[in-house]
Amino acid sequence: MKLVFATGNSGKLREASEILGEGFELVTPAQVGISEDIPETGKTLRANSLQKAQYLYDKSGSNCFADDTGLEVDALRGAPGVYTARYAGDDKDFNKNMDKVLRELEVVSGEASMASSLGLKVKPVSRRARFKSVITLIMNGEKHIFEGSLEGVIANGKSGNGGFGYDPIFIPDEYPGKTLADITEEQKNMISHRGKALRAMAEWLAANAGRTAASK
Repeated sequence: MKLVFATGNSGKLREASEILGEGFELVTPAQVGISEDIPETGKTLRANSLQKAQYLYDKSGSNCFADDTGLEVDALRGAPGVYTARYAGDDKDFNKNMDKVLRELEVVSGEASMASSLGLKVKPVSRRARFKSVITLIMNGEKHIFEGSLEGVIANGKSGNGGFGYDPIFIPDEYPGKTLADITEEQKNMISHRGKALRAMAEWLAANAGRTAASK
């Protein structure tokens, strides 16, 4: 089954292809003649996912899907959230994004330490965080939503050479002491937020293959 995936990120494309398996052929917007940036001006992950998928479907006329993923850090009141990809600027430089998250956590920790030294009662700064992914699939004009999440903590610094995005600073609960960039792609795909959403989408497609084919 051919699906247009609203991404130009080679890491995300590889991850999705590996999870969905041989029954799916994923193509990028550029391969169907869409070279402009796909708009994502929603206030939530779901809104952005819907917006990107609808834009892609309207432009290409092809069955497609789009995801929007956010990192939520408790100590930063849920930031970066919907601004995850552009947290440090519109150039989507994830090294800068990670540096900003680590820097802001240092500031929060420093403020807590100062308050404690003054005799004030303060809660320990939590580095708890989670990734959330929302996928919108549009098949023959019908929209279907799939979600996945991954719990963990933010590391004190970057570690690992694998993965992409914020992987070098995110330690999943399933692999204590290791970031997503430290583990293998196979290990990551089994637990990742996007992987969970993609598997839910693949299961839906398998269960509805006859109906979606008949409605073409």
